[in-house]
Amino acid sequence: MPIVSISMLEGRSDEQKELMINEVSEAIARSLDAPKESVRVLIYEMPPQHFGIGGQSAKKLGKQSRSFEKPPTGGFFISES
Repeated sequence: MPIVSISMLEGRSDEQKELMINEVSEAIARSLDAPKESVRVLIYEMPPQHFGIGGQSAKKLGKQSRSFEKPPTGGFFISES
């Protein structure tokens, strides 16, 4: 049973998280030749003041929520919002 942990800044919608869970599960199942139903995805969300980049909090650096968009070729990528 593969278990994937994802830590990210809070602010994504439930729809975005559902898409990410599905895409990650498909990638793990495909790469490990495991049933998709056996893949577990854990999401840990944190506020920007609890995430540091280069010695400063993401909040101080102005990093807010990011959004996941589905490109036309499938998969997903991250873009600033």
